[in-house]
Amino acid sequence: MNRQAVYLGIDTSNYTTSAAICDAEGRVLANLKVPLPVREGECGLRQSDAVFAHTRNMPILMAKCREALGNDYTPIAVGVSTTPRDAEGSYMPCFLAGQAAASAICAASDLPMYTFSHQNGHIRAALYSSGRGEELMKKPFCAFHVSGGTTEVLYVTPGEDTFTVEQVGGTADINAGQAIDRVGVMMGLRFPCGPALEQLAAQNTEKIPRPRICVRDGVCNLSGLENLAGKLYRESGSAPLTAAYVLAFIGDTLTRMTEHLLEKYPNTPVLYAGGVMSNRYLQVRLADVCDASFAEPAFSADNAAGVALLCRERDRKVRGRV
Repeated sequence: MNRQAVYLGIDTSNYTTSAAICDAEGRVLANLKVPLPVREGECGLRQSDAVFAHTRNMPILMAKCREALGNDYTPIAVGVSTTPRDAEGSYMPCFLAGQAAASAICAASDLPMYTFSHQNGHIRAALYSSGRGEELMKKPFCAFHVSGGTTEVLYVTPGEDTFTVEQVGGTADINAGQAIDRVGVMMGLRFPCGPALEQLAAQNTEKIPRPRICVRDGVCNLSGLENLAGKLYRESGSAPLTAAYVLAFIGDTLTRMTEHLLEKYPNTPVLYAGGVMSNRYLQVRLADVCDASFAEPAFSADNAAGVALLCRERDRKVRGRV
């Protein structure tokens, strides 16, 4: 039986063990995830706990991959995220788990292994899901990577098989996802709190206090949000109002950052990636500000689809098929 050649991607972020499969035409055939467990009442994981959880998740994830491959597909290359971003000194131990798994697969099956950053995987997955991949891969564009671990504004120059990324803005303290999770846990939500917070905000019928945001030269401060939201929750007793305030605060912040970005790069398309950007309220807000593109939730939150697609593009270049 002739099996169809496919590409396997692996990503081990701080909260999700992920694998994905794409075919030679660049279609994502499987986007598989196993979340890392976080104890109730806690806002995250230590790196040592994340590495341990990935190690436990990996056999489960590989069994899902085996099922997805079936008798029809066979991997010809493996891609894996090994760093948070493409920058000197960028490192997180949790990515060692994915690198070890990819290395073992490639050694056992004599396959090439290609390494990428977690951030570039996010950008590639968002391009794929937005439906504008072919268009934006041909010219520079701007991107926001907004999650629990990152809040960065990027100027992205596509290459043949990856991106050159320049950070042109971001946060001076905590990340947007951290702020959401801290307020959510304070209100009794289970980590990660983004989807539940969005549902709560949709129930709000009260007037939202005007957020007092801080953005200077494209750099924001988000650490004050936790205290402001905590004060509002104590005084109002309303979880929906507090949730709506948090999203309004982050929406105003991202809007101001986008406006500053477009002053520097006018008429440039903006891609929004990362788990926080799966929020529909934020998408509606930002769609009115610029030529915006968004990924579907499955490709916006942590995933390995972008790594699989980058693997395909790198392998095709190596084999002279570009």
